[in-house]
Amino acid sequence: MSDEKVGWHTRLLHAGELPQNSAGAINLPIYQSSTFEQREEDTTYDSLRYIRLNNLPNQQVLAAKLAALEGAEAGVVTASGMAAISAAILSCLRAGDHLLAQDVLYGGTRAYFSEDLTALGIEVDFIASDDPRDWGRARKKNTRAIYVETLTNPLLHVTDLAGIASFAREAGLVSIIDNTIATPINFRPLEHGFDLSVHSATKYLNGHNDIVAGAVVGSAQLVERALHKLNHLGGSLDPHACFLLHRGIKSLKLRLDHQSQTALALASFLQEHERVERVFYPGLASHPSHARAKELLGGFSALLSFSLTGGKEGAERMLRRVRLPHGAPSFGGMESLITRPAASSHASLSAEARKRLGIDDGLIRVAVGIEDADDLIADFAQALAG
Repeated sequence: MSDEKVGWHTRLLHAGELPQNSAGAINLPIYQSSTFEQREEDTTYDSLRYIRLNNLPNQQVLAAKLAALEGAEAGVVTASGMAAISAAILSCLRAGDHLLAQDVLYGGTRAYFSEDLTALGIEVDFIASDDPRDWGRARKKNTRAIYVETLTNPLLHVTDLAGIASFAREAGLVSIIDNTIATPINFRPLEHGFDLSVHSATKYLNGHNDIVAGAVVGSAQLVERALHKLNHLGGSLDPHACFLLHRGIKSLKLRLDHQSQTALALASFLQEHERVERVFYPGLASHPSHARAKELLGGFSALLSFSLTGGKEGAERMLRRVRLPHGAPSFGGMESLITRPAASSHASLSAEARKRLGIDDGLIRVAVGIEDADDLIADFAQALAG
């Protein structure tokens, strides 16, 4: 089912599904088997039905659903978001090639680019994502790809996505975007000219804080290349994790709409609090990316961050006092989570590097869950009063 005229809830439930499941089951069964009988027409290695080759039923149905949600020709699911990024990047680049990457990225991605890719002989330059002149200056004869995020973590910046996609097309570069925070509900990268979209499906797509998974979607040709690389890297998603992700996707819009409304309410409260210096949430008119977020995105996400008076000490004091959010990394699940990025998602970066990116030691990130907005606000109010 790929009719884009149907509503999001219908699409999330029915897109990419098999016409009829075994024994009439409403939900796709878990095919807990690492291998399937070989058919006579399966004459190549990649056609063997084997779990590492990402071609078993739970993997294939899930990939088809994700592709349909982003209007892509094809998709593949992976064992983690980093496995998705690795497969996408390494399918486009080899030793001697050059990558342009957005300057503000998830800490794990940035470390992978600056440490592991360079060790493989791939050059990486980080660019100011809102300065087209910098893109042109940084581009080299051996530049092959450009990589950005729809919304950056943890400051929720929305870069010049249309400009990046156009620049990539004109320069003959493969454009890759991490669409984890926005999800297909709020942004569909291929409709805006991007070639590949990657996800940490651990987050909103799954929505329950109980698996690690990833995905790559895009054109059939590029996804086939990513799949081939993934099969060598071994980052396949097991059937049970596929089942849980398949289940989670069906409630994506219900969860995300509620979480985003609560995030806006909490951000508005924090913005007016005397102990809060600055709030980063694109749904607020005060956010530098507010106008662009309204133009490009279908919603403002359920992540926010803020800086307190008192710096690191003030942040740690508040983290000890807050009751409802769990002090844990990740985001996108049912429960609200709270962290200090300097000690979690961006801990691998030096203090100087974090400062250049605007991530101070007192910055707090909140991944808003499905708790009632009034309860979360009351909890933050008592935590800030201490």
